[in-house]
Amino acid sequence: MMHLVKSRQRIIDHGEVFTPSGLVNDMLDLVAHECERIDSRFLEPACGNGNFLAEVLRRKLRTVDSKENAKNPSRWERDGILAVCSIYGIDLLADNAAECRARLLGVLSAAYEARFKEPLSERACRAAAFILSRNIVQGDALSLRASDGTPIVFSEWSPVNAVKLKRRDFQYAHLLDYAHTASTPLFSDLGKDVFVPKPVGERPACHYLDVADVDSGAEAGTETAR
Repeated sequence: MMHLVKSRQRIIDHGEVFTPSGLVNDMLDLVAHECERIDSRFLEPACGNGNFLAEVLRRKLRTVDSKENAKNPSRWERDGILAVCSIYGIDLLADNAAECRARLLGVLSAAYEARFKEPLSERACRAAAFILSRNIVQGDALSLRASDGTPIVFSEWSPVNAVKLKRRDFQYAHLLDYAHTASTPLFSDLGKDVFVPKPVGERPACHYLDVADVDSGAEAGTETAR
């Protein structure tokens, strides 16, 4: 049985109570079609240890686990990584953020092993863990600051071809500022005209298994987040 409370003190200090699984599923059923899309982005601004995000990923991986991928470990692995790329979270507490990352990696690994009866490769685990280190942030969703006081920055992971990803970093505050004022969709996946804010960093496209190995410095001519 899932524990909804870690401690009474955490309730007092942070108002922390986790959402029960039944309610999580009822709420996600309202957007079931989005949960089934591998590339549909989800952000949980108070993600805790991942009750919502873990279930979103499970649903996405049911799409990954399709007939086309069922006998093709490489394609399943690629689509599984893409599903992870689309999930984002913020939590105020370091242990919650760390547990959420580990939990999501565990969901991915367990789904792969259930399908192919062997562990997910070390390279794939490392790539997914790196993506989750960028996507699940310890910080304050109200102040828009990470735990070290710097602006929260999220990475967008865009497929370039069948096996490559390109990473671009955006300040969360810039995304919210735009969302509050504009009528043009942001990062639309539906082919509509979109507004894409200026990135604060980007990396060259690379194989999806090598995202952790790309030079950590921003490309020339790209502003660094402050």
